[in-house]
Amino acid sequence: MQISGAVALVTGANRGLGREFARQLVERGATVYATARRPESIDLEGVVALPLDITDADQVAAAAARAGDTTLLVNNAGISTGADLVTGDLELAHREMDTHFWGTASMLRAFAPVLGRNGGGAAVNVLSALSWFSTRGAGAYHAAKAAEWALTNSARLELAEQGTLVTAVHLGAADTDITRGWDGPKVSPQAVVDAVLAGVESDATEVLVDPWSEFVKTALTDQPGTRDARIAAALAG
Repeated sequence: MQISGAVALVTGANRGLGREFARQLVERGATVYATARRPESIDLEGVVALPLDITDADQVAAAAARAGDTTLLVNNAGISTGADLVTGDLELAHREMDTHFWGTASMLRAFAPVLGRNGGGAAVNVLSALSWFSTRGAGAYHAAKAAEWALTNSARLELAEQGTLVTAVHLGAADTDITRGWDGPKVSPQAVVDAVLAGVESDATEVLVDPWSEFVKTALTDQPGTRDARIAAALAG
């Protein structure tokens, strides 16, 4: 599909990657619904700001009704609680899963008929290299992103008949508020969005944004102990 002339809805568009998605989409000639739990926090010109908490079924349904001309859905909204799964706060783990998995599933279920009516279009799910590995303090995030990756793969199969492209996006750390405490390498939001939109226009089903996500994917065929050691060494080095 072509970005110019598309009608896009972006979740979590008030900051970070979501804001950059909305900004670049407008710049490239798309009509943009920019959504956030607090739409008054969206500071971009040229967008239609809508209230949307993706964990609220009524708000998801209202967004799908309001943005019935959408041809490109960008599922970007997310959280990071820093919770482990076995020893951490289970309520935080539930919040991660409710947001990344169930929230994204709710958006796909609501917007799949919209995309189908409008010719197929595309859905982009912003995942993470942490879909494929975990570290201490990221157990809940990893589990939720791994579930979202599985959701993405299933949705791709289910929506193929209506001509909807479903694109999985994997990256390491982007230079946004969510990684403020991380001192390692970060990719700029602009570079992330550049790569994703180029992928959508070339009908890519997967976009590996940076060398880190490429490295982690190569480690998936290793035995778990070897994989974990390789990733730990790379993180330390």
